[in-house]
Amino acid sequence: MKQYNAIKAKYPDALLLFRVGDFYETFGEDAIKAARILNITLTSRNNGGDRTELAGFPHHSLNTYLPKLVKAGCRVAICDQLEDPKQTKTIVKRGVTELVTPGVAMNDDILSAKTNNFLGAIYFSKEIVGVSFLDVSTGEFLTAQGDTAYIDKLLQNFTPSELLISKKQKKMFFETYGSEYHTFYQEDWVFQTDYATESLHKHFEVNSLKGFGVEHLEAGIIASGAALHYLGETQHHKLNHITHISRIAANDYVWMDRFTIRNLELYNSSYGLKAITLLDVIDKTTSPMGGRLLKRWLALPLKRLDQIERRHEVVSFLLDNSSIYDKIQSNIKKIGDLERLVSKVATARINPREVIQLKNSLEAVVPIKSIASKTDNESLKLIAEQLKDCEVLRSKIKKSLKEEAPVSILKGGAVASGFHQELDDLRALSQGGKDYLEKMLERETERTGITSLKIASNNVFGYYIEVRNTHKDKVPEEWIRKQTLVNAERYITDELKEYEGKILGAEERIQAIEQQLFSELVNWISTFIEQIQATASQIAQLDCLLGFTQLARENNYKKPTLDDSKIIDIKKGRHPVIEKQLPLGEQYVANDVLLDSDDQQMIMITGPNMSGKSAILRQTALIVLLAQMGSFVPAEAAHIGLVDKIFTRVGASDNISMGESTFMVEMNETASILNNLSDRSLVLLDEIGRGTSTYDGISIAWAISEFLHEHPGRPKTLFATHYHELNEMSDSFQRVRNYNVSVKELKNNVLFLRKLVPGGSAHSFGIHVAKMAGMPQQVLRRATKMMEKLEKSHGSEKLTETLKKTAEEEMQLSFFNLDDPLLEQVKEEILHTDIDTLTPVEALMKLNEIKRMLVKKSGSKAH
Repeated sequence: MKQYNAIKAKYPDALLLFRVGDFYETFGEDAIKAARILNITLTSRNNGGDRTELAGFPHHSLNTYLPKLVKAGCRVAICDQLEDPKQTKTIVKRGVTELVTPGVAMNDDILSAKTNNFLGAIYFSKEIVGVSFLDVSTGEFLTAQGDTAYIDKLLQNFTPSELLISKKQKKMFFETYGSEYHTFYQEDWVFQTDYATESLHKHFEVNSLKGFGVEHLEAGIIASGAALHYLGETQHHKLNHITHISRIAANDYVWMDRFTIRNLELYNSSYGLKAITLLDVIDKTTSPMGGRLLKRWLALPLKRLDQIERRHEVVSFLLDNSSIYDKIQSNIKKIGDLERLVSKVATARINPREVIQLKNSLEAVVPIKSIASKTDNESLKLIAEQLKDCEVLRSKIKKSLKEEAPVSILKGGAVASGFHQELDDLRALSQGGKDYLEKMLERETERTGITSLKIASNNVFGYYIEVRNTHKDKVPEEWIRKQTLVNAERYITDELKEYEGKILGAEERIQAIEQQLFSELVNWISTFIEQIQATASQIAQLDCLLGFTQLARENNYKKPTLDDSKIIDIKKGRHPVIEKQLPLGEQYVANDVLLDSDDQQMIMITGPNMSGKSAILRQTALIVLLAQMGSFVPAEAAHIGLVDKIFTRVGASDNISMGESTFMVEMNETASILNNLSDRSLVLLDEIGRGTSTYDGISIAWAISEFLHEHPGRPKTLFATHYHELNEMSDSFQRVRNYNVSVKELKNNVLFLRKLVPGGSAHSFGIHVAKMAGMPQQVLRRATKMMEKLEKSHGSEKLTETLKKTAEEEMQLSFFNLDDPLLEQVKEEILHTDIDTLTPVEALMKLNEIKRMLVKKSGSKAH
């Protein structure tokens, strides 16, 4: 226990698995935690004083129990015996050989094949935040810096399994990003510019980070240095598979804030684990590398036209050439996880069977390279050029190891025959021994006349001759008795003893030679790390493009047209996820959507609950997103002017844990949209203002719509609302158009046609929806009466008149009548403007507002 306590003191934050004989034991608080997570028995013992809790499991079950502990968020220190118990008379020397945490796991049972396992690190500088993502299982190392919203988006995209934060910045982190991440706090000195820069220079063996394009990211470098430092702390010292660090360039990708990523359900659903996400629908990749890259493509859609078009061209080519597609895909299916196999090579954790898998995977690259290089598609030829067939590597592995090599080198029989002369000789001796023993048994049986003689061996006595008690009197004098059993006696002879020495010596030597040869082979393979990583990267891209081809083929997706215009014109668009979930035989109702900055900038979509307004909003964003990822889209045709930002505010959600109501969350998300607009933004708003009273809500929705219409960038907007009063905006604002999702009213029912048609809708059919949900008749009758009563007394016409009148008054007050209240109004407007906090865009808009108040002639519109 003294030894245990000394080691535990070095790793106070970790759950310590302490090797005792054939078991890994946990003590005290660790035992209570382990027993709960692993569902194993908690016992206790009196270890030199107080009663101590105890829980353990057999050492060979480590791979069963370790993943459960890590997935529960534990940091696990594995403490092994560092010497052979037979060689020491004192307490066996022990030490921590590995510290496994959620962010630095290498164990296949912990990792998910198609998901990166990122360790994240965050550093708050004065005005910006630096972030780093490092996957030790694949060697990927990324960094970025920006404002808190940008880093928030990246955390959503990369979902790190563990986040490192300076102890000093703990409070700041929780206030900014909440408590949903597994966090670990490091000393402040780790987060220093000099230390971080030196760590990175030393690891990459460079004098400057200019070659990686990250030297100007000071906060990003500090976060990256902290991540690298943590690998050393967790006993990860062999890291030559981390060959470079890359910058996540914000300007290269479509901006989506965390609300948009969540609202569009790209890879996490708000409806729990079983709900289908966009990633589930579009992921047709067959390799783990492809699966991981597709997630990255989805998180970071492209903004550069040439890059997008290259991807579209490959998908078009593969659709037209199905035999090439089939050949490439059948070979990709034979490829294992090259990135993670290489990482195992670098960290010397690879086993013989995995080395064979590496060789077979590289063999499957050869035909892919050959097929792609012979096509007349430039992008495929470029991929082929960058694929390395690693012929020298493959032939050496083939000569060195048997094709059916075992999982563990200790089992023996991994090294191929004919590779090492001494090994072959020793194997002949060891295997030839069986013949020798059989001849010896035959000879001794004949000499002694004992018919039931048996020669065998065990770990305690080695080789022996067994004689049943009925033949005891026939045993020759020179045999030495070694062990007495109930029905037999066991003996040894000089000849047997000599033979045993030879055999045991040979087996020990065989094991030592095999281990040495395998270790040398792994070291030699590590010189090919960069070549294999480059190949894995190209295979991943190819796999994603093949996946897009299969997606288009199976679901009738069409190639979109992309350009620099400011138009989104989708013909017969469909929602990629909903159409896959429809009952058999039911067709998805496709819809057209046209948005442009000059004529139809904002579409007001009215219609009842359940009519499909949200689906139309979401599918517009998803079609744009798929197009800019390089995929074909679920539509008959799509003309998309490049979008640089997608904003969505869809559905209501509480954030009670942070003390925010549904309405507060809604306003936060909407404010984030209005403060970050650009001239290429796509804005999708659903039911804004619903979380408060009707008049309040309509006023907010009207003001937000007006702001979007008057914004100098003219962002393309779809606004779905229950407030049909907003339809009146089209009379006063020239780029607003009304559409509704049509319904068919029957006698006592309503049929949802889910078709988007021009014009506003008259009412909401809320009571019809309540009826469909099975609401009691009594409630429905009462609701109908109340609605009739309210419509008579507070008709929505009155409200609409007021809103319309307010808007028109602002536009149509006469310029000549400045003695009237208008002058006072303009004066008030200017006096109440806080110039110190006004942004340039807001200043322009305020000026525009005042200008409209003063517009000449009562009938004119402000342009």
